Amino acid sequence: MTGMVLDLSTDVVALTEAVVDVESVSRNEQALADAIEAALRACDHLEVTRLGNSLVARTDLGRGERVVIAGHIDTVPLNDNLPVRNDGTMLHGLGTCDMKGGVAVALKLAAGVRDPNRDITYVFYDCEEIEAVHNGLRRIAEERPDLVEADFAILMEPSDAAIEAGCQGTLRVEVRTHGERAHSARSWKGVNAIHRAGEVLRRLEAYDARRPVVDGLEYHEGLNAVLISGGVATNVIPDEAVVTVNYRFAPDRTEEEALAFVRDFFDGYDVTVTDSAPGARPGLDLPAAKAFVEAVGGEVKPKFGWTDVARFTVLGVPAVNYGPGDPSYAHKADEHVPIEHLRRCEQTLRSWLGAS
Repeated sequence: MTGMVLDLSTDVVALTEAVVDVESVSRNEQALADAIEAALRACDHLEVTRLGNSLVARTDLGRGERVVIAGHIDTVPLNDNLPVRNDGTMLHGLGTCDMKGGVAVALKLAAGVRDPNRDITYVFYDCEEIEAVHNGLRRIAEERPDLVEADFAILMEPSDAAIEAGCQGTLRVEVRTHGERAHSARSWKGVNAIHRAGEVLRRLEAYDARRPVVDGLEYHEGLNAVLISGGVATNVIPDEAVVTVNYRFAPDRTEEEALAFVRDFFDGYDVTVTDSAPGARPGLDLPAAKAFVEAVGGEVKPKFGWTDVARFTVLGVPAVNYGPGDPSYAHKADEHVPIEHLRRCEQTLRSWLGAS
């Protein structure tokens, strides 16, 4: 195998820099996947499987418990933020926060923790930042669910080096209003669909967000217009307008319950679903989760947003988000990760896995 070589024996900061500098915008992950595969196959204590541009590496020590440590290797598009820059306190650059810092931590563990107190499955997958149909973890779960069977999972998404449990579900719908075309000079001969969209926006403006408590954590829902379109020409009364609405719902609601709420909220309008993904309950009452919370220090926050912990929940595997970086800097031009977070996350996970 040719191409870039990743040295997994190097310091986690240097490894993060190396991983970040391999550009891997979604659908362009092959070079980084090749480098990760070569590095993992050099570890004789791991069984490595590749599916497309996703890698699964597993220990098989017969331990009484198995955990998954997972991270996606793709990023959002470039924004004049490569190569990586190290200012001594932060690493700046595309993917430093979301989530190549977490990937580097997981790679360090995969290479260095040879005799863990739990069996470990490491997952490095592609296409997380684009449509769910392309998601590498989804592909693994559908084609080889045996590879991700576990008692507990940790997704290395940026979480300020603290535990963010569960996640919100997400639903996107298009709310359509209909009218009748006419020349704008004779507007009374038609019905303006864009004007009719005003009521859709008024309902959204008056929305009172739910804030349910789920497994001891308070989630804050959101229902928002994120796109609006309509119009035929500047001299034509439009006969259709579309408001795209995103509903971020707490994990006490199923996808079906979320859709029922949205359809009822927009009663009288044409509602079309364009994307949907379930939430994930925190699952903090399970033994593996309790042990991890204790190792991190006991602080747990709810996850606002959707992550692939929901995919593990569907598989019956409780999961949390835990990784370096402030998630509010994900996808930003000034994306960065604190060097202290990288070191802390690596050491915390090493200790939890019984390594020095």
